[in-house]
Amino acid sequence: MVIPVHDVNPARRTPWVTYALLAADLVVFVFLTPGVPGSPAGASHLAQLCDLQAFLERYAVVPQELIHHRMPPLVPTGDTGTGPHGPGCVVGPPGYDKSPELSVLTAMFLHGGWPHLLGNLLFLWIFGNNIEDRMGHVRFLLFYVVCGYAASYGFALLDAGSGEPLIGASGAIAGVLGAYLVLYPTARVWVLVPFLVFLPLRLPAWIVLGLWFVLQALYSAGQGVSDAGTVAYAAHVAGFAAGMLLARPLRPGTPPPPEPRGILFGRRARRAR
Repeated sequence: MVIPVHDVNPARRTPWVTYALLAADLVVFVFLTPGVPGSPAGASHLAQLCDLQAFLERYAVVPQELIHHRMPPLVPTGDTGTGPHGPGCVVGPPGYDKSPELSVLTAMFLHGGWPHLLGNLLFLWIFGNNIEDRMGHVRFLLFYVVCGYAASYGFALLDAGSGEPLIGASGAIAGVLGAYLVLYPTARVWVLVPFLVFLPLRLPAWIVLGLWFVLQALYSAGQGVSDAGTVAYAAHVAGFAAGMLLARPLRPGTPPPPEPRGILFGRRARRAR
């Protein structure tokens, strides 16, 4: 798997929406999410774990709630107690009204740990600015949200009986990647390839993003459930496909990325005379 670090495709305008999404993801994770493993609060104590379960039950996407539009009779309350099998998290009737449709939006800003968060921020940082530049601020924000909804509903339709929470911005960001593949397939992307050491290469976007999509599609064939500790590959596939479809009408008017100069695949490119 290659790790993208930079694309050779400068934007014409400041990507304020991309910056705001990056900041919102970080703020929600650090200051609002209780007891996430790897977060400053940690989750080493039972009380923190119970708080996290109750928080995710309320604000994450749960496929069976989304498809059947009803909440379960018992949910984690955030309290701790002692049962026949020892200490654990207390469950009880929900003391709140939850909109499954709105939970798709709130779940886009929740992450299960630092690796989950930083991986999403990296991809959005590299590829989001050009899509926002091409679409404009308002249309890009709408596009991002629509791709997130497509990813969540796509995953839920494949596993409608699942009661596990689905969180993360990766479905919406997958839509950004799909749009980038359609609009800027020949843009060069600097990547790190793990081969004994990390080798820097500059590859066309269609190779980097095409390989990413193929891997997600292969993984999704054996991935049925996702929660804070697993990966929702099917959501990535659905979000990516939605991004490609939504970006398709913009392709004829998209200017090509600038032709890169200098080092290419470890060798200096020659100029035509």
